[in-house]
Formats: sequence, C-alpha cells, structure tokens
Amino acid sequence: MAVLEHALLPVRAGSEVEFEAAVAGARPLIEGSPGFISLEIRRPTGTGQPYLLLVEWRSVADHQDGFRQSERYQRWRALLHPFYDPMPEVSYFGDLV
Repeated sequence: MAVLEHALLPVRAGSEVEFEAAVAGARPLIEGSPGFISLEIRRPTGTGQPYLLLVEWRSVADHQDGFRQSERYQRWRALLHPFYDPMPEVSYFGDLV
C-alpha cells in the first residue's frame, strides 16, 4: 500500500514566481529518493491561498526516515522553506475508501 503525503504550502504573497522556480530546482531532489512514487504541487485558485502538495510514497518511513534524514532533504529545505509563512504541517493518508 502506498501512502499520500499532504501539505498546504502557505507561500508568502509576492514570492509565487520565485517559489515556482525553486520548485523546478527541488523536484529532482525528491524524485530521486528511494520510495518516491509521484509528486504534485498545485497552484491556488485564489489570492492568498496555499499551494497544495501531494507526494505519493511507498511508505511513511520512506518519507520520514529516508527523504527527511537525507542530504537531498537538506537541499530541498534550503530551496523551498524560505517561502513558507508559517511552516506547513504534513499529514499522511492510506488506502482509498
């Protein structure tokens, strides 16, 4: 069973273009991680709304113990975290109902 990581990314107003450019640079870091299946980052439809992050992993451990403990994550964090205010909360979801 794969798991879906979900986060709402509160990108600071006025930095959307720079954030999206940083996402392009960060994408290969997560895509090359063991257990990674897919990534979607969707733009908000309204001003001031967060971006939607959806990442599919083989397991929660692949994200928490694998990617988050890796040098790849440190580079991901350096590229993307400066845009968030506040920091996003991550949730995980399992099987379809």
